[in-house]
Amino acid sequence: MTNAQPSILSPVPAGKFLTLHLAPDADARAALARLAEIPHQADLIVGLGDPWLRALTCTIEGLRPFPSLSGPKGAVPSTQGDLWLSLGGKDQGTLLHRARSLLGQLGNSFSLVEEVSTFVFDSGRDLSGYEDGTENPKGERAAEVALVTGSRPGWTGSSFVAAQRWVHDLTTLERMPLHEQDQVIGRRHGSNEEIGDAPASAHVKRAAQESFQPEAFMLRRSMPWGDLRQHGLYFVAFARSLDPFERVLTRMVGLEDGIADALFRFTRPVTGGYYWCPPVRDGRLDLRALGVSK
Repeated sequence: MTNAQPSILSPVPAGKFLTLHLAPDADARAALARLAEIPHQADLIVGLGDPWLRALTCTIEGLRPFPSLSGPKGAVPSTQGDLWLSLGGKDQGTLLHRARSLLGQLGNSFSLVEEVSTFVFDSGRDLSGYEDGTENPKGERAAEVALVTGSRPGWTGSSFVAAQRWVHDLTTLERMPLHEQDQVIGRRHGSNEEIGDAPASAHVKRAAQESFQPEAFMLRRSMPWGDLRQHGLYFVAFARSLDPFERVLTRMVGLEDGIADALFRFTRPVTGGYYWCPPVRDGRLDLRALGVSK
């Protein structure tokens, strides 16, 4: 779908994720006008949060604040932002300058809440050593899962994204025997083979997209992040609705059947936000759904 933000369907090798809040004294409509004027880059993804849309007195059907959930053994916080940006690229210096330029074009309308730099580990594995996003849809199916369709101006080609930063306790994971680690994930460490008789708490069993009614398919674009002090996975999932992600998250924390995802034995989310990613038109974001005609 040519009017979608290109990086949604094209996985990037590494990058930088930014979460911003609208400044208390900012004019929400003027900030949107500035965003509408910025030429869209192929390796940039822009997502708008529900609080900003409320300040604009606009509504995007299906967009809502990220939920705060608490289950038997796991909790999921909400740290909903107003604006979410994903910049792709390997060179962290170049990314820094691009991010500075982008924020400069937005003026003083936003304050930076979180900046996360990500990288590739072992050809696409999580820092735990396990492959991430094994069941991602491919080709036309990826577009079908991730992108919105419809006849409204500024609607077709848009997408919804869920973003979370997870912090790993790799020492706890590494203290487990390898077969126990496999049972936590539900796959063999070396071969990535799914374990058929893995326990119900295994992540693969908790998050199996085809096991939900309706099915909960998403397009994942998660990346490792961190340094010696703190590290983990920056989880990103695009879908034509936020419902699939929320169904998976509800089951993971154990609110569906009382069984929490075994991932919580060594990792936990510390942020969470939902965003709507507008389509692109004539080289800029298509914001007609929000009343911006350009």
